[in-house]
Amino acid sequence: MHNSIDRNMEFDIDDMREFLEREAALINRPEFISDDPVQFPRRFESLADIEIVALLSSAIAWGNRKMICRDADRMLALMEHQPYKYMMERGYEELDPDMNIHRTFFARNLSNFLSGMRGIYERHGSLADFARANRVGEDEAPAWRLVELVNAELDKATDGIHDSRCLPGNLVVTALKRVNMALRWLVRDDGIVDMGVWKGVIDKSRLYIPLDVHVGNTARSLGLLERRGNDRRAVEQLTGVLRTMRPADPVYYDYALFGIGVTGKQLD
Repeated sequence: MHNSIDRNMEFDIDDMREFLEREAALINRPEFISDDPVQFPRRFESLADIEIVALLSSAIAWGNRKMICRDADRMLALMEHQPYKYMMERGYEELDPDMNIHRTFFARNLSNFLSGMRGIYERHGSLADFARANRVGEDEAPAWRLVELVNAELDKATDGIHDSRCLPGNLVVTALKRVNMALRWLVRDDGIVDMGVWKGVIDKSRLYIPLDVHVGNTARSLGLLERRGNDRRAVEQLTGVLRTMRPADPVYYDYALFGIGVTGKQLD
């Protein structure tokens, strides 16, 4: 794990913390929800529906945000806005496998995802209870451990053929941006944007930053990240730096990095 500030990174921690706190507060507001994929799990009340939609919405969260939201809406319509019922009744078996859902994500991928998840819900009732049963919250890297376990369930449902459009397979390298984002939604509990429905499953201090190209570039421009690639080691390095400033809730600064990436602000 890379959980300390590199000696070559030169900035005043107090100034950086103040800057990030200020910028995060500008984004972490209720108004942010309507233009972000977090809106979709927030439409539901039952834990099972929230979890399923969080995973599916985050799974297609790459590219233009308007397109992501449009396609997530269409995906929910396919499930008649009852994702848990649709999954448990195997409604996905009636889909045309070649129907496009979002970019390179097709109905066949949705079917693979739901058929694997169905086994988890049959035995555990919720993904949260599945994570508890497997002590995911005790792992140093909960997102990667959770994906390892879920992948095993998905692979069983597809006769051992891994579908990387559902979840990444190379866990040594992948940044797991989309799953880390879904876990931020499920775990963080400030009640503003994130939902905090996973009580006692994973502590928010153990979450990792959802790292994509934009967040990575912003972090580098601020001197928070030296590693060039946006891979798992970069996630560990960046999250480690953020933990020195906000140990109990480092991924709160995801909002700051997003906002700074849009506005181009720099620390004075």
